[in-house]
Amino acid sequence: MREAVYIVAMGARTPLGNDAWSTAAAVRAGISAFSQHPYMIDTAGQPMRVSMSPSIDPALQGVQRLEVLLYPAIEQALRPLSTGGHPAPRMALALAVSSPRAGVSAQWPQQLLQGIQQRHARQFQAAAVFAAGHASALLGVNAACAKLRQGELDACLVAGVDSHLEPETLEALEADDQLHGAGPLNNAWGFIPGEAGAAILLMRESVARERGLVPLATVLGTGVASEPKRIKTETVCLGEGLTLACGQALTALPAGYRVSDIYCDMNGEPYRADEYGFTALRLKEHFESASDFVAPADCWGDLAAAGGVLHLILACAANTKRYARGPLAFVWASSEGGERAAVLMAAAQTVQQQAA
Repeated sequence: MREAVYIVAMGARTPLGNDAWSTAAAVRAGISAFSQHPYMIDTAGQPMRVSMSPSIDPALQGVQRLEVLLYPAIEQALRPLSTGGHPAPRMALALAVSSPRAGVSAQWPQQLLQGIQQRHARQFQAAAVFAAGHASALLGVNAACAKLRQGELDACLVAGVDSHLEPETLEALEADDQLHGAGPLNNAWGFIPGEAGAAILLMRESVARERGLVPLATVLGTGVASEPKRIKTETVCLGEGLTLACGQALTALPAGYRVSDIYCDMNGEPYRADEYGFTALRLKEHFESASDFVAPADCWGDLAAAGGVLHLILACAANTKRYARGPLAFVWASSEGGERAAVLMAAAQTVQQQAA
């Protein structure tokens, strides 16, 4: 039997809170972080609606803004490693960032990696960047789980950060008819741009037990795929890529169980709902109710590369605080570049009971 991979810690900085637990509580309460941008105006002459972290200076831009979002989340997720007197684990970093777009510099990921290494005394023996937008973090989880289960690593920090609030990014979203707005020249089916930083600490079961860490959840399975029929093309997406990614993750579903809790990055754009609709029809037997899902973009906006980590955090919080509908949670993500990814996770005791 292969060794389990646990989520043992998490951290976040979002428009709804400065840590993972307060953010999850705000989402559960249905609190919205939407506000008017302090200086960006849309084509209808109205302030753009955004989801902005209230504790960060609106004038802060570029990689500095990403650092302020990301670094506190990483520090929160690494806290369990600072106690207990255990030797440093063999640990890697998987960093999820935006895919190339207006307002984003190709140098930012490397600058973020350098800053992380300087702040954490080179705790990470290896690092990889996943620059695929929405699906980035789940791609990172997929890669990390492979290394952990092969025994090549003891732990892996999966961190994601993104901000749609660069002026060039906002202008490009409006030009592409993706920015949500109520004016006659704006798109009522667009999304609210958001920003966040988040991190989770993955660890092999044996290492977690040696350190006395109580798991927040267990990663059962992952899946990745590519969708050729993408947004901004002349094709119609029927969900083939998402179906493949979700189907791969669902092969780890324990016998006799169905998924009770679903978290996803649907943000109001019709194509995302369409592709999930086709996927749900193909895989509905694996879910208690495939149409009953949590899409927290209505609370914190579209968080792009940070969203995947935060959806995993929401599932961990629901399991730990005992308001999840059941023991199994499923997270999926869909990137504009065609990347599709999914993660099946469970309360740790569910896996233990199944193994027994």
